[in-house]
Amino acid sequence: MTQSINRNRANLFLWAAQIALAGLYGFTGFMKLTQPIEALTQMMGWPGHLPGLTRFIGAAELAGALGMILPIATGIKPRLTALAAAGLGLIQVLAIPFHLYRGEFGVIPVNLVLLALAVFVYRGRRQA
Repeated sequence: MTQSINRNRANLFLWAAQIALAGLYGFTGFMKLTQPIEALTQMMGWPGHLPGLTRFIGAAELAGALGMILPIATGIKPRLTALAAAGLGLIQVLAIPFHLYRGEFGVIPVNLVLLALAVFVYRGRRQA
């Protein structure tokens, strides 16, 4: 019985992390895909130098956000949720040196938290 309670608790924490990641990446991905590059540049600085990369990252973030919820919620290819988490983790692994290079040290803690959440979801859902 204790094992069942622990499994339910872990599942609850996984869903909380998935919803948090889906919400954040869904919002930022949609924004990077739909907002004018000039507006994004005013908010973040770098999109004006790399507009194509900005749109690509937006698409990847939006796909990852959908992958956090849809596969496991529908039961259709639930292992895709773990792969989506791996993809979102990869975005952060690449974002950290990018922001360090640009001297944007204030965003590194956010990158690390998002990476940790993505790793948590990956590890928890890879057997789904």
